[in-house]
Amino acid sequence: MMTLPKYRSRYLPAMTQGQIAAIADKESVPVIIPTGAIEQHGPHLPVGVDSILGQAYLGAALPLVPDDVPVLVAPPITIGKSDEHRGFPGTLFVSTKTLGRLLTSIASQLHGWGFRTIAILNTHGGNISVLRYTMRQIQVELGMRTVFLTSKYKPALSLQEETFGFHANEWETSIMLEVTEGMVDLSQAGCEYPARLGETGILRPEGAPATYTWVTGDLSKTGIVGDAAAATAEKGKEWFQNYTQSLAEEITKLSAWAKDQAGK
Repeated sequence: MMTLPKYRSRYLPAMTQGQIAAIADKESVPVIIPTGAIEQHGPHLPVGVDSILGQAYLGAALPLVPDDVPVLVAPPITIGKSDEHRGFPGTLFVSTKTLGRLLTSIASQLHGWGFRTIAILNTHGGNISVLRYTMRQIQVELGMRTVFLTSKYKPALSLQEETFGFHANEWETSIMLEVTEGMVDLSQAGCEYPARLGETGILRPEGAPATYTWVTGDLSKTGIVGDAAAATAEKGKEWFQNYTQSLAEEITKLSAWAKDQAGK
């Protein structure tokens, strides 16, 4: 038997055309579009981490959203802009133009169905710049409201990890221990950072006054950027629960905002 997401009552692909046509007040109902990636995540994690996590977050958050809060979910975009991970086995990616056109095409068709608000739940950092300018284009050309949907929860990480741990790191490894079974090999989890706190200079790969462009091979031999070895199942359980609780609250706020905007 085919298993659909836990949020199948809100999942557009699980609906018939008649059910979609009968959705009331589409102009005030936001549609969430998950965007992820298929790319190397070090020797200890599967390549589908980003796309797996997007579905896991929604699967846990949406049941916490009251039934009378209107919000729907479109099919996920599972392959993203990941060419920075070129050279490692297991990475699939599309071009900047392809990702932008795919999102624009989905938005255009949702607009044709009558929807006017899309919210992007993105779980891959390499997608962000493409998504941002594409969302602006959708807003200008289609007159749709476009927003990023994010949880407000921040885990308790060391300053070193918070600053320089941004791929296959303590967070992702811990969360994957919570949401999957048998997909994390902690014996292969290591620690690699592209820089250390206290080093002189303001030029860094991320989170600095001046940043430089990079591909993963410039920063890491294993594909890990962060301290995956510090991950634990206990952290994953606590972080996932808090993250998805916050995400549910943000989804509820999003729905209220979309309704308010539609009434203007």
